[in-house]
Amino acid sequence: MFTKLSYFAEIVEQQSLNRAARRLNVSQPALSRHLRALEDEVGLKLFDRIGKRLHMTPAGDMLYRFALEERRLERRYRQAFSEWGASGRSTLTIGASLTTLQATLPDLIASFTAAEPDTDITAVTGKTHEIVAMVKERKVDVGLIAARIEEPSIVCVPLFDDHLSLVVPRHHPLARKTALRLDDVRGLPMILFSKGTWFRSLTDEWFERYGIDPLIKMEIDSFEAILRLLDSCRAVTLLPKSYLRPIVLEDNGLIRLDLEELKQTVRTTSLIRPEGRNVKETVERFITLARQQFADHSRP
Repeated sequence: MFTKLSYFAEIVEQQSLNRAARRLNVSQPALSRHLRALEDEVGLKLFDRIGKRLHMTPAGDMLYRFALEERRLERRYRQAFSEWGASGRSTLTIGASLTTLQATLPDLIASFTAAEPDTDITAVTGKTHEIVAMVKERKVDVGLIAARIEEPSIVCVPLFDDHLSLVVPRHHPLARKTALRLDDVRGLPMILFSKGTWFRSLTDEWFERYGIDPLIKMEIDSFEAILRLLDSCRAVTLLPKSYLRPIVLEDNGLIRLDLEELKQTVRTTSLIRPEGRNVKETVERFITLARQQFADHSRP
């Protein structure tokens, strides 16, 4: 479908029929015939021979620009049809870290599915460094992580910042305090997210910075399970502010408390994709929707 100008572009870039023929895996006589047929078609000479090298004429330079445009069109065409698949539906594979899987991904998938119902979405989960590796190796189309990263082979798109918040049962003694101090947190029974995740590392760093030795009753890798257990275990927890929507707190009989020192635990939720132009159009649309959705992010 795109042979004529792609062969011509290869001749231009190799500046030699012989080298271009080897790159294209065709015979040199066949490539010469192709070039003559193209010159006959446009009615102009495309190359001048100077020694053993080929130099473009002004007509050749103009045609080469069309060849580059066609090459870009071919890349888009192949991407579009490769992601369309046999089912006639486009696909999107998202890798999400454990925290973003629970706090951010559900809303994004709901919005994208509403906008593009013909897209089949697959989600896989893992720790942040595992999601980064999946994106590098193109095992997933896009990653959602609770961090900013700078990697030469990855494009990082920050979505929003938030911080840890203290969550307590509605009838907890701290719920009646008008002003919370750091000393109020010391010695409290806590249910925390499991170790080995970026989110838990952020929590532990905060404990160390302020010399807090938490009384850990449980370690669980589910935000929902943590919230459901707080009241019965008479415990408190630290969770990302972005997850703590009013309906989530109300359904579990909990309240979120502000503590000035917790505002320093800033984390950035970001989307990451492989670097380069060869990115599925579905990925670009997903990133655009996510940026629009969180442009004025101000969750309580």
